Amino acid sequence: MLFDLLSKGQTEPSDAVITKCAGVIAESDDKSKHSHGQRLTAVLALATLISAFGSSFQYGYNVAVINSPSPYMQRFYNTTYLERYDRPMEENLLTLLWSLSVSMYPLGGLFGSLMVAPLVNKLGRKGTLLFNNIFSIVPAVMMGVSEVAKSYEIIIVSRFIVGICAGLSSNVVPMYLGELSPKNLRGALGIIPQLFITIGILSAQVLGIRNILGNSTGWTLMLGLTGIPAVIELLLLPFFPESPRYMLIQRGDEKSAKKALQRLRGSDNVDAELWEMRLEDQSEKAEGRLSVLTLLSQRSLRWQLVSIVVMNMGQQLSGVNAIYYYADSIYATAGVKQNDIQYVTVGTGAVNVFMTIAAVFIVEATGRRLLLLCGFGICCGACVLLTVALYFQESVTWMPYVSIACVIIYVIGHAIGPSPIPYVVTTEMFRQSARPAAFMVAGSVHWLSNFTVGLVFPFMERGLGSYSFIIFSFICLVTLIYILLVVPETKGKTFLEICQMFAKRNKVEIKLGDGDLPLKESKESLSAPPVWDDQVTQ
Repeated sequence: MLFDLLSKGQTEPSDAVITKCAGVIAESDDKSKHSHGQRLTAVLALATLISAFGSSFQYGYNVAVINSPSPYMQRFYNTTYLERYDRPMEENLLTLLWSLSVSMYPLGGLFGSLMVAPLVNKLGRKGTLLFNNIFSIVPAVMMGVSEVAKSYEIIIVSRFIVGICAGLSSNVVPMYLGELSPKNLRGALGIIPQLFITIGILSAQVLGIRNILGNSTGWTLMLGLTGIPAVIELLLLPFFPESPRYMLIQRGDEKSAKKALQRLRGSDNVDAELWEMRLEDQSEKAEGRLSVLTLLSQRSLRWQLVSIVVMNMGQQLSGVNAIYYYADSIYATAGVKQNDIQYVTVGTGAVNVFMTIAAVFIVEATGRRLLLLCGFGICCGACVLLTVALYFQESVTWMPYVSIACVIIYVIGHAIGPSPIPYVVTTEMFRQSARPAAFMVAGSVHWLSNFTVGLVFPFMERGLGSYSFIIFSFICLVTLIYILLVVPETKGKTFLEICQMFAKRNKVEIKLGDGDLPLKESKESLSAPPVWDDQVTQ
């Protein structure tokens, strides 16, 4: 096998060997598509579910966990202050402390995102997920004992620490699953983390119902439950493989990479996939591991970087958090009883989960680009209609129901495209050496935008009212136009093929051996390792 030759250091084999081995590898690739290579095996499925439940679920759970019990938590803040200082807490101080309790989470997420690159390069993808459980179990215990300890400061610090957990998991899980998956399942498995985020949100909404844990006696237990998925992941994930791409390309451990790939694919016939990794490895030799600063200066990655920044900003600045924030008041105005709003909110969360499940099954048929365009288009239209509906809500009797419909339509649109797809595309647009730094940039933009919306939206609501959603519709429209003009379809492509798709826009060339050839799954594409040439195309 050509891979065996390369593993022994023979990086430039003779033409005769290439011709013979190219045929063997092309044949093995063809066989793998019809047998074991491209199917969802038990090992791959379980690794996906355990990592997504242990990490991504917590992200969603902690987004929503303090919404329902907030009156009881604020009462605890006030009571604790009164016991300490023999006077009630001033309203401004209570508002500040509660704002900190909410905003520490995305701030921790930003810090977690900044830790992504050094940790995944040092500990690996699986190793980072296991290490990350520290940032879940410790704050879970702290929040669980906060009432007994009579300390609201513990809650604020814990929210920051669990935010670090979310910042790491929101970037590392998609990276890990993207590198474990065969290319024909990369989109579907890449959406699984977002699916578990929505399940986490829904779980927090259900547990937050007044008759369950969203009450004066159950809120500390509700906050502490976030540690359970972390413990499960800590116990089970060590039995599953590390990313083969990480082991081969970054660690140079070909034997372990091959063994892991065979377990993941349920077949010994993995030579074609190993060869594709080797091609990627050799194309990156000159670049080495990219830092964020190096990534920003790389001409060959310029438009990929701009694309993930635009998509992550569009995802968060499109108003999804504002929609959820506004939903309660919309439901109340529509005549939903105050005690029933919690159940309607759970229903909205269930719609979110259902549509994300739908995205898992359709992403490989429709492609990433179409789902992004449809999703942002639906969100844009829903925001415009919601503005009109809110304007006429008090004067037209049936208009509140239109408002509710707009909220549900918006949630559907966001769930099929803007919520899950940016993570998938971030994995696919970058090769191994650039991927950790790319996720670090994408994650930082994601959490900064999240923090900005949380900080600015209350002032927007006060100053602009329902017209706030016109701004969100404009952001959705701008993101949609950018995707339409710049972002290509990445479905079914290898990481090198996707890089080649951006080469023309970046005005660079990918050279394969002595001549420029397209990166296709053919004997020609296997004839020599590709080399980046950062020169302007003539």
